[in-house]
Order: sequence, then structure tokens, then C-alpha cells
Amino acid sequence: MSLNVIFNSADPGIYNIKTHAEGPAGALPLTPEMLVDSPSGNIFGLTLNAGMGWDPNRLLGTEVLILGTQGGIRAEDGRPIALGYHTGHWEIGLQMRAAAETIAKENGVPFAAYVSDPCDGRSQGTTGMFDSLPYRNDAAMVFRRLIRSLPTRKAVIGVATCDKGLPAMMIALAATHHLPTIIVPGGATLPPTHGEDAGKIQTIGARFANQELSLKEAAELGCRACASPGGGCQFLGTAGTSQVVAEGLGMALPHSALAPSGQEVWLDIARQSARAALLMQLKGLTTKDIITDKAIENAMTVHAAFGGSTNLLLHIPAIAYAAGCKAPTVEQWMAINRKVPRLVSVLPNGPDYHPTVRAFMAGGVPEVMLHLRKLGLLHEDVLTVTGETLGDNLDVWERSERRRRFRELLVACDGVQPDEVIMSPEQAKARSLTSTITFPSGNIAPEGSVIKSTAIDASVVDEQGIYRHTGKAKVFTSEKAGIRAIKHGEIQAGDMMVVMGGGPSGTGMEETYQLTSALKHLSYGKFVSLLTDARFSGVSTGACIGHIGPEALAGGPIGKLRDGDIIEMIIDRNQLVGSINFIGTEGHPLSPEEGAVELANRPLHPELRAHPDLPDDTRLWAALQAVSGGTWAGCIYDTDKILDVINAGLKALKENNSN
Repeated sequence: MSLNVIFNSADPGIYNIKTHAEGPAGALPLTPEMLVDSPSGNIFGLTLNAGMGWDPNRLLGTEVLILGTQGGIRAEDGRPIALGYHTGHWEIGLQMRAAAETIAKENGVPFAAYVSDPCDGRSQGTTGMFDSLPYRNDAAMVFRRLIRSLPTRKAVIGVATCDKGLPAMMIALAATHHLPTIIVPGGATLPPTHGEDAGKIQTIGARFANQELSLKEAAELGCRACASPGGGCQFLGTAGTSQVVAEGLGMALPHSALAPSGQEVWLDIARQSARAALLMQLKGLTTKDIITDKAIENAMTVHAAFGGSTNLLLHIPAIAYAAGCKAPTVEQWMAINRKVPRLVSVLPNGPDYHPTVRAFMAGGVPEVMLHLRKLGLLHEDVLTVTGETLGDNLDVWERSERRRRFRELLVACDGVQPDEVIMSPEQAKARSLTSTITFPSGNIAPEGSVIKSTAIDASVVDEQGIYRHTGKAKVFTSEKAGIRAIKHGEIQAGDMMVVMGGGPSGTGMEETYQLTSALKHLSYGKFVSLLTDARFSGVSTGACIGHIGPEALAGGPIGKLRDGDIIEMIIDRNQLVGSINFIGTEGHPLSPEEGAVELANRPLHPELRAHPDLPDDTRLWAALQAVSGGTWAGCIYDTDKILDVINAGLKALKENNSN
């Protein structure tokens, strides 16, 4: 490229210029009342709509805004012109189009806008992860601004798939209290007929470094892991769990989560969702009628029954806050996980590692809900986006042809019985499925922590369902140092890995899936435990404890641990209680109480610091969410609390300057 090429183009077509045109034919459907009483923006909006080619005679239909997270540029035949960040947003423009065409057929006026989303898998182990969780708040804010910037919209449809885009969309729609809103889940990618899922495939580097995989195997498996070009990953990570939670909240149509991306049933979900949005508008049904305290509890119950991602502990409270509902407490999470059995056997929890598309074929969320309502664990009187109650939805689902046909297709296509994927409580108990999440505390985590205890390898759990590990700490002040140690053979069975500095103030609360996935898929990994103040990918498994609070850079005890410290971890997978305690050093044992005193008197680790590449944007996010209640409140922005702190600071500065 040179200036000569730019200013001396060989293409004569660039000089074929028009400087004026006739404009659209016809006339705007204006009335005297509109001209006198309507804001000028509303009338100018009609001019813009006609300018974009919409038939002027159809301008007064119901306006519906379709928001999506689409990324990349896709040719009509599906070829990539410009790649997206991930499969999860690559195809959803097709769903948006299907929804828009349906609205137009119903004499509505569809609008579309986009806020694309990042890929947590792509940014694992990179500084891109520092923007992952903060993106959620930013995207939700932009979605809300887009909704408000189209004042004439009468309903909003959100189309999203993956780890941060879908939670951001749910938060934005939950805050849109006085409009009908609906979520269209972006579905799941297919697993390869012969190969590995997109979760396990992220460990090829660690397995190759530990001589458990050849270069040829790594290259071939890595190429085929995403067997279809669209949809979220094939496991019940944050993407899949978020889809399930959207349906559990009543924000998405029954049997819409985890559908195979790009296929006719997936497109039909978008069409039916568009019709539902128009029906909600006709009935005067709005978001505040759907998302209630009872709906939040239903979503938590469904989350527990599926064995969902621990990241939803950050997202469901944020959705509740946006909706004006009560944010769930740790005590509520514990109570729900104690009484709700896990019923779903999929990746990464097992015991059989079915891809999530099989959960859809087996009946998905409504099938799980049929079991839950027999146990009396659901609020069946909540309204949903169908315009009917949850109980009514389940009555129809139970006797529907759709239910029967898809369950039959699972047997025909994969030779898998539906009840092997979605089990009855009796079957689940017989297969020893345990509840999802435990919240350990102790002198290392006085504010609490989280472990997906159902994913601890059953072979290292005793007959009472208790995992015990006492070992010497190997301390790392970055995830990079931790994964380097794994790849270079510096971690052995029996080690207790401690990765500090990964909370909001250090890295934007990065995911450490590099570490947890390596431990899951290395032969010795089930004998290694991990403690961190960072968070985990929804597909993380094993004896891995995250969300430890306070975080190290806030003075938390985890930031005071040293190599060689003895740590005791006890996790009861049945009673869902656990503890993580520093109990001294070799030759100087301490009780947990004495250990707490010792940690209180220690300085922070000398190498502990915020990552030098932490963006200012993320530093600001970390400060704002900390003032608003931190991670246990869902990393929200509580405007009133933030303003109180700012005003108090301004007052203190003013008083200090006057002295």
C-alpha cells in the first residue's frame, strides 16, 4: 500500500458518483395529532426507517428491538469472510434474522443492534482474561443504552449464547422492567463423532508437556473439536449454564436452552420467541411480571439440578439486582444445594460425559423441572414468557409430541436412553450423583469460598462422601507461574497449589481454567488440590476452590501463605460443608485457631502485586464493584453506594484541604 496506489486507482468505478437521489417513494403515515403531540425524534425516526428501505405503508406496526452478540462476518453460504471470536456468536445472526422475519410477517417493525462478546476460552492464560468479567457490566450497560435509545420500541428480544454475552443480556433485559423482553439462547455446538470436546481440548498443551499426548494427536484433536460452526461449547460451562438459567427464570421459552446451533429447531426457537414477544406486548406482560423473587429461586433450583457453573454465583445475583429482586445470599445457595438433587449427567460432571446437546434431546430444562416439581421444589405459579404459568407450561410439555419425539430421536441418533442423561431422583441417588456446590470457609477463607464439589473425582472421596487432603503449599503469585510449574513437571501428586493475586484487584478476577483443566485431564491431577482467589471456568472440575475471600490484594489470609505451609482441606460432598485451614508448618503444627493468629501477624507475600498489565478500565471496574458489595454481591454497580463513597471522599478531601 502506498499513497500512489490510493490516489491513482486503476478502478474507474470509484469515479461513478451520485450527489443526489430521488429518495423513497410514498409518504409517511403521519396524522395531525402525531405532528402536534409526538416528539420530533419519533417523527424523524419514521424518516430514517423509510430511508433504510422500509415500506412507508408499514411504518406504524409494533416496533421490536432485537439485540444480539453476533461476531464475525459470515457469507450467505456460511463461509467466514471475517472470523468471529468464537462459535457462540458466529451463527446467531441467523436466529436474529428468523426472529425479524417473523415480526415482519406479523406486521411488526423489527430493529436490530449488536454488542459482540469475547471468548473466555480464547483468552485463557492471556491478559485478555483481565477484561472478561468486567466486560459483562460494560455490555449490560451498552445494551440498556441501546434499548433506551430506541424510544418507540414496544418489546425487546435478546439473542446470546456464551459466558459473558448471555449474562450481560439477561442483566440488561432484567433491568428493563416495563417492557416485554425475552431471551433466545444461542444453543450448543456439536461434538465431533471421534474426538474431544472443547473443554478437554484446551488441555492439549499441558498433556503434551507431560508426555501424555503426541504432537500429531494434539494437532488432529485440536482441529476437529468444534464439529459445527456455531453454538456454545459442548459442556455445561458458563455458556450452557447461562442458557439453562435463562429458561429457569422464565425469560426464555420452554425447551430452548442447549439446542443444536444452525439447525431448524434452533431457528424455530427464534421464530417462536418473536411470536411470544408480540403476544407479551399484546397482553401487557412485562419483565417485572416474569423476574420475581420466586423466579430467581427457581433459577437457582434448576442450576443445582443441572450441576451448573460456579460463575452463575456471580451472574444470578446481578440479574436479581437489575430486576429489583432480592439478591440470593450464600445461606440461600447452601440451602438450595442441600435440598435439590443433581439430576443431569453431562460434561464436565458426569458420571457419564454426555455433551449438552443430549440434554436438550432428553428434554432439557422442562424435563428436569418435571422431576423437581414432583419433589415440590418449584414455584409453579410464576409467570413465564409464554404468557402462562410455569405449572401450565409443564402440564403441556409432559404430554407434548415435542417431548416424545426428541427423546425418541436421542435413542435413534446416539443410542442413548433419555433417562441416562436426565435422571429421576431415585436414579440419580443410585448413581451417586451429589449436589453441585459447597462453600468452604476457614482461616484461609474467612469470608468464604466456592468449590464445585460434585466434580471431585469419586475415586479420591471416602465412603462417607468426604474429600480430605492435607499437604504442603506450593505458592504462586500468578496463574502464569502456576501453569508453567505444571507443564515443567514441578507439580506432583499430593501437592496443594495456591494461586494468589487473581481476584478483582489483581487481574479483574480472571478465570484459571488453564490450571483446573490440566489437573482434570492429567493422570496425577486428581491427587492435587488448588486454592485461589480467582474464579473458575464453568467446566472446571476437581478439588479446586476459588472465589476465596477476602482476595489476597485486599489483605486476605490467602495472600500470606508461603511455600511449605501445611494446609488442610476437608470437603463433605453430601452435607455440602467444608473447610480450608492453614495448620502450621512441618515441625510446627498449629490448630486452625492458632493458624488464624499466625496468618494475621504475617505480612503479605513479598511478590504479591496487581498484574502490571491490568487495564485502567478493569482497575476502575474492580473499585466500583468492591464498593458495591464485591463478588458475593455479583460484582454489580450499586450507584447509591458508589455515590455515597464518592461524596464522602470529596467531603474528606475538602475538609483536609481546609485544615
